[in-house]
Amino acid sequence: MSQPRTAPADFDFIIGHWTVRHRRLRERLAGCNEWQEFSGSSSTRKILDGFGNVEDNLLHLPEGEYRAAALRSFDPVSGQWAIWWLDGRRPHGLDVPVVGRFAEGVGSFFADDELDGRPIRVRFTWSVPALGLPRWEQAFSADAGQTWETNWTMDFSPALDDTA
Repeated sequence: MSQPRTAPADFDFIIGHWTVRHRRLRERLAGCNEWQEFSGSSSTRKILDGFGNVEDNLLHLPEGEYRAAALRSFDPVSGQWAIWWLDGRRPHGLDVPVVGRFAEGVGSFFADDELDGRPIRVRFTWSVPALGLPRWEQAFSADAGQTWETNWTMDFSPALDDTA
């Protein structure tokens, strides 16, 4: 089957250079309500003739900064995106990809994974709220998706320079 000629525009909103405000729970699926806030930067560009993109991230955690990358690819047959995360602190291992699609302007992506040896469900949500600035959320479920704990958010604003 030949690939469609027009690439999907689902992730066009994140192409470019961004300043990122991160909020992350200190502990996940542990009843923790203490959030850690830190800054970062991000730069995203299209690859695969628009059927994918790569996002280069610099995260400024209080305990030290690190780099990470998100790799996204679109399958025109299923109409779904896959998103992989590569953490610079573990450069030889891609996380399990979350897979999903956009509906009514919100992207929802899911995967089965593990946290501290126990099975969990992972959800990424991408949205562009009323102000037009991208937002990403990560949530985990320990009960196969019946309940969710949001444990990380990223709010994007245009960067003043071209570095990530």
